[in-house]
Amino acid sequence: MKDKNIVLCEINNKGIANVCLNRPHKNNAYNEEMIERLLEIFKGLNTEKSLKAVVIRGNGRHFQAGADLEWLKEIGKLTKDENFIVSKKTALAIRGLTEFPRPVISIVHGGCFGGGTGIVAASDIVIAETKSIFSISETRWGVMAGIIIPQLNKSIGVRNVRRYAISSERFNAEEAKRIGLVHEILDEHFIDQKLESILDHILLCGPEAIYQTKMRALKEANLILSDEEFNELVEEHSLKRMSDEAIEGLNSFSEKRAPSWYPNIRDN
Repeated sequence: MKDKNIVLCEINNKGIANVCLNRPHKNNAYNEEMIERLLEIFKGLNTEKSLKAVVIRGNGRHFQAGADLEWLKEIGKLTKDENFIVSKKTALAIRGLTEFPRPVISIVHGGCFGGGTGIVAASDIVIAETKSIFSISETRWGVMAGIIIPQLNKSIGVRNVRRYAISSERFNAEEAKRIGLVHEILDEHFIDQKLESILDHILLCGPEAIYQTKMRALKEANLILSDEEFNELVEEHSLKRMSDEAIEGLNSFSEKRAPSWYPNIRDN
């Protein structure tokens, strides 16, 4: 039986959906079960006529740690078609988040790595706790962030994507704000107060006007992908995960060692 508690969702009396990633023992790293639950939740929210906005948080020490690398290692052994299906589900989740008709707000604390930066880039509004740490970390493990690159390109610009997705370096909340990944940085004690203020402004706005404004912004930014563009991203993402480089990178994670491509230079 699937664990529906892997992602929690409650709608309050103001029409605000609070979505909580709930895999704290894995730092909310996503696996296929979490992806499917997110797809299920957002499909349901799409039919809620009284819905005004969605707030995404992570339970535990971190917002979201990207993909579960042990899970990636296992699915990389599956067939090409099976890998394509997994990548397609991931891409559908990010597309659904990007194109969701109501405002989506992400509240970041702790670590936000890999696919977590994709969730943030796909969100309309992002508030980060002062000590939050970010990394577009896929290349460190021999895989790629292809599915979230369109959202990252539009939120932080291709120059910053090339800077951080190529190196997988970590950066702090101040840098995340400077490059455009987050909008507000606050001490944890003031986040809820700021969130309530933002939500109150949203509640004063016409829901249909919000939807049309958001869709026009996405269209002008070329973030409404054609089927051809979408499938190209999915195929590229799935094939890279099956590559020898990805196998070695993910093995290096499991074995807590440097990957084979790291220079082994010994002193003479």
